[in-house]
Amino acid sequence: MTTSEAILALAVFGASSVEMVEALTIVLAAGVSRGWRSAFEGAAAAGVVLAVLVAAVGVPLVHLVPINTLRVVIGGLLLVLGLNWLRKAILRASGHKALHDEDAIYSETVSSLAASKPASTRDALGFTVAFKGVFLEGLEVVLIVLTLGSSSRHLALAAVSAAAAVIVVGVIGAIVGRQLSEVPENAMKMGVGIMLTSFGVFWVGEGSGLRWPGSDLFLLALVGLFVITTAAAVRLMKNALPSAAERAA
Repeated sequence: MTTSEAILALAVFGASSVEMVEALTIVLAAGVSRGWRSAFEGAAAAGVVLAVLVAAVGVPLVHLVPINTLRVVIGGLLLVLGLNWLRKAILRASGHKALHDEDAIYSETVSSLAASKPASTRDALGFTVAFKGVFLEGLEVVLIVLTLGSSSRHLALAAVSAAAAVIVVGVIGAIVGRQLSEVPENAMKMGVGIMLTSFGVFWVGEGSGLRWPGSDLFLLALVGLFVITTAAAVRLMKNALPSAAERAA
């Protein structure tokens, strides 16, 4: 496996794991409050729709669009997506934005769904909530799979990495029995943001005709650059800007 393939697999796996933790929280809440059968059916239906999207959109992208055009366009999209993840992660790490609280999301979802109990083993509300949760969180996974996979011509690797993340999170969720509140989600998002941003810069450059020193190995230099930049930004935000508590005082 080359350097770019390894980073691609890690980026897709990390991003998919984060999104699936959030989706699993919703599915478990729907199962506890409305019934497991409807929750699992809704989650499975969303998974099928997302898989069809990858096959329907990803295959034509890989085979019909010129590689350089694809890399410039998708590299730009990855920059937008990666920088957005980094922005939120930096704000959370520096104390300027609240950490993502899966416990609170779980409790809120259970409370809202438990107001009316389902009349049978199949419950439309439970199905809909689970479907919506998996589908919306999964859409970002699909976007990452399509962009990373089609630009690198490794759509199968990206899809397998995402599927592995779904399986790992699902197994851990089944063992834990409820939401995965102990997962270091912000750290994972920061890492994924760094990798997506690095890929974005790399592919915009390659698609524009730039030849990076060391070819794929230069990705490691870009990752290192964004790690340093991110750490400096977190430090600056902590030291030079008022925290949320100070602003509220």
